[in-house]
Amino acid sequence: MIYLDNAATSFPKPEKVYEEIARCMREYCANPGRSGHAMSIEAGRAVMQARDTISSLFNISNPLQLVFTKNATEALNIAIKGGLKPGDHAITTGMEHNSVIRPLKTLERDFGVELSIVRGNDFGEIQPEDIGRCIRPNTKLIAATLSSNVNGIILPVKEIGAIARDKGITFLVDGSQGAGSVTIDVEDMNIDMLAFPGHKGLLGPQGTGGLYVREGVHINCLMQGGTGSSSESVLQPEFMPDYMESGTLNTPGIVGLGFGASFIKSFGIENIKHYKSELIKRLHEGIVDIKEAKLYSKSDINKNSGIVALCFKNMDSNEISSLLDRKYHIATRAGLHCAPLAHKSLGTLKCGLVRLSVGCFNTVEEIDFTISALNEISREVQKN
Repeated sequence: MIYLDNAATSFPKPEKVYEEIARCMREYCANPGRSGHAMSIEAGRAVMQARDTISSLFNISNPLQLVFTKNATEALNIAIKGGLKPGDHAITTGMEHNSVIRPLKTLERDFGVELSIVRGNDFGEIQPEDIGRCIRPNTKLIAATLSSNVNGIILPVKEIGAIARDKGITFLVDGSQGAGSVTIDVEDMNIDMLAFPGHKGLLGPQGTGGLYVREGVHINCLMQGGTGSSSESVLQPEFMPDYMESGTLNTPGIVGLGFGASFIKSFGIENIKHYKSELIKRLHEGIVDIKEAKLYSKSDINKNSGIVALCFKNMDSNEISSLLDRKYHIATRAGLHCAPLAHKSLGTLKCGLVRLSVGCFNTVEEIDFTISALNEISREVQKN
């Protein structure tokens, strides 16, 4: 199988991720922070080590401000629903995943939160000044994706963050696409909250993710329960990360996520970015001359996090993806990618797109085979 669905979940993972998850399960998978015995202490230490490693990857100065979640969707819901109240105004972009749009739209419908959505150009590129023009006296949140999960376009997060910081507005970044291959510096990019999944570019297992909340930014926690701390109180502790980490953590998953982040640090984000960029450029150049194909992604290293999105004239995107799987054993994803507003911006809401997303373990040979397969499909389309 040639795996080109890394934007959904990265595969394979570094060997160390597999090994350390298994070792945790076999040797010290007790409840972290709940008991005083050796296994519980070791589990707590492993969780903290992962928290430290991930924090250093994003230049988070205080790792205790990073809380673990089961995915980026949970993190985004916590950030959005915990930070907005009736009468508040939020701004987001037309390239967001439903994990951002649906919570905001729900708050708009049910609680009177006002919402502005900034549309981009034909590639979904957003101009920061368009964000600035939407700001109102009651604007409390600006939410933007680092990179589109549909076509990989990278948004000007640093510039948007500067506008938010200047106006005293909380800035939330969805790092689902790009985290692990695009540099994220929460200080330099003026990020107040960062949501991320563990199972994509960070090379960890599914069921992991996190939310960073800058010190001084208050959001209501959506869940209360056992934390292993302040157990004498019937109210939730107000210090981080316990404030937002009720219940037993996914210790084996967090351990695996930590070692995925460690692999990225040792390999180097810039090296991963450059390698993925070379694969994307090769794929883009191999497809651009296919008569039946239309590309919706850019090949520029600074404008694409690792995705080539395309469609064929007179052929449904799901049919192409299915054919790539059945005949050529190439894994891709077709359809709307849980991002209908992005497809509306790109003009592909009715037909959807085929998304080919590369990872750091793909090879040049796999890319060339994929180009050959798409050329064969194009020839068949022309015959019919």
